[in-house]
Amino acid sequence: MLNDGESLLAAHFSDLHYSPGHLAEADRCFGFAVEDAIASRCQVAVVSGDSTDHRLDAHTPALSALARRIHQLSAHLPVIMLQGTFSHEPPGTLDLFRLIGASYPVYVADRIHQVALVGGAFFPSDGAIFSQVEMDRLLTQHGLPDVVFTCVPTVNKAVLAAAAGVANAATAVGNHLADYLAAAGAVNRQWRSQGVRTIGVSHGTVNGCQTEHGVPMAGLDHEFTIGALFEASCDAFMLGHIHRAQQWEREGRVVAYPGSIGRFHYGEIGAKGYLQWQVSPGEAVATQVKTPASEAVCIDFDGPPDMAKLAEIAADAAHKYVRVRWTVNEEHRQLVDREAIEAVFAASAEVKLEARVLPAVRSRAEGISRAATLSEKVGRWCELTGVDANPLLDNLSMLENLDAQAIADQVLAGLAETSIPVTQEVRVVEAAALPFIAKLSELDLDETAVAPEATSALLESLAEPVAPIATAAAPMNWLTDDLFA
Repeated sequence: MLNDGESLLAAHFSDLHYSPGHLAEADRCFGFAVEDAIASRCQVAVVSGDSTDHRLDAHTPALSALARRIHQLSAHLPVIMLQGTFSHEPPGTLDLFRLIGASYPVYVADRIHQVALVGGAFFPSDGAIFSQVEMDRLLTQHGLPDVVFTCVPTVNKAVLAAAAGVANAATAVGNHLADYLAAAGAVNRQWRSQGVRTIGVSHGTVNGCQTEHGVPMAGLDHEFTIGALFEASCDAFMLGHIHRAQQWEREGRVVAYPGSIGRFHYGEIGAKGYLQWQVSPGEAVATQVKTPASEAVCIDFDGPPDMAKLAEIAADAAHKYVRVRWTVNEEHRQLVDREAIEAVFAASAEVKLEARVLPAVRSRAEGISRAATLSEKVGRWCELTGVDANPLLDNLSMLENLDAQAIADQVLAGLAETSIPVTQEVRVVEAAALPFIAKLSELDLDETAVAPEATSALLESLAEPVAPIATAAAPMNWLTDDLFA
C-alpha cells in the first residue's frame, strides 16, 4: 500500500492490435513495453482498449501471444483492461483474460463504473459511481484505496440510438458521457480530499485531437471534449483509440493518449510507445517510453518514379517498410517497371507500390462546359465546328418560348411560302413544234395514208394552247401527314 501523498507509477498501454497480420509488430513492441514497465517497477498497468485488431479464434497464435504478455505483466503488478471498439474487440473477447492473472489479478472493465485498487485487489462499484454507503464500507473493510479508476469503455451507440432516437444518437453520446463525468467528478473530489489518487480510463475520440496522420478530429459526434474530461476531476485521464501520442494539461492534471504500441499503417507520424505516469493527488506527469516500432518510408512522385532517387533511398531502407506512390497519365502507365522498383528495395521488409493513373480526357467541344446557358453552349459548338449559329439559335428560341401547336403552325406557314404553285398553265412551245412540222412536209407521204384534212387538223391542234391543268390542293394535317415530303 502506498503512503499518503506518495506518487503512483502506472504503465499505460493502448491499441495493441494483436492479429495475424500485425503479430510481429505488436508482439515486438508490446513485449518491449511489458519488460520495460516491469524493470521500471511500475505499480499498476492499464490497457485502454483495442488489445486485438479484430475477432480472434481461440487457436490463433496472435491471441496466445497476447495472453502470454498479459500473464507476464500480471506476475509483477495488477492489470486493468478496458473494452475497446467493438469492431476490434467484439464483446466477450476480454473475458478470457480474467482467468490468466498470475500473482496479481487482471481486471476487465466492460461497463461504465468506478473501481478501487486496494492492496493489489480490485473492488468495483455496484452502479456507475461509488455511493456514499459503498465508500464507507470500502474504507471500513479494506482501508484507503491506492487509486480509484473511473472506467468509460466504448459506448454501444445502437443501445443509445434505441433510447434517444437514431437522429440524435451521434450527438447524444457526448452529452450523456459529459453528464456522467460531471457526476463522477463529485465522487473523485471526495476521494482526493482523503488523499486518494484518481485515474480515468476511456476509449474514444476527443474533439480537437489529431490522428496518426495529422488530421484534426473536429465534429459534434465525438465522445469527449477536453472540458468534459477535466470535469471528471481525475488526476490522470488515460485514453485510447487515437494512434498518435498527445496530451493536455490543466492545473497539474493531465489527459493523454499514449498512441498505438507499434506502427501499423503507412504514413503514421510521431514516435510509438507507452506512457509511464507519475500520479499523486491533484497532480500527474506522463512520459513517453518509445518502443522499437518499425520504420516506414513513404515516397511520392508527381509523375513516373525516378529510379535514381529510389536507388539512393533504398541504400538506407534495409529492413524498413517502403511505400512508393506515383501519378501518371494513362498513356504513360507502361513506362513504370514495377519489378525494377521491387528489385531496388529487395532488402526492405516490405514494398508496397501504389499507382494513380489519370484517365485520358478527350473534349469534343472544348470550353462548352464553362458556358452558362444553353444558347451559349450551342454558340460555342457552332464556333468550333464552323456551323452558322443563327438558324440553330432561332430554333432554340422557338423551342424555349412557344408551345407545340404554335411551332407547328409556324412550320406550316413557312412551307406555304416556299412551295411550288399547284396550278400552272402548260403551253406548247412553238420553237419545238416548228421543226417537227417542217420534217413532216419533207416526207413523201401517200395521199391515201394521210389525208390533207387530217394533217391540217393535227397542225391546228398543236398550234392551239393547251387548257390549264388544275389540281385541287388537299388539306394537310400536321399530325398525320408528312410535311417535308
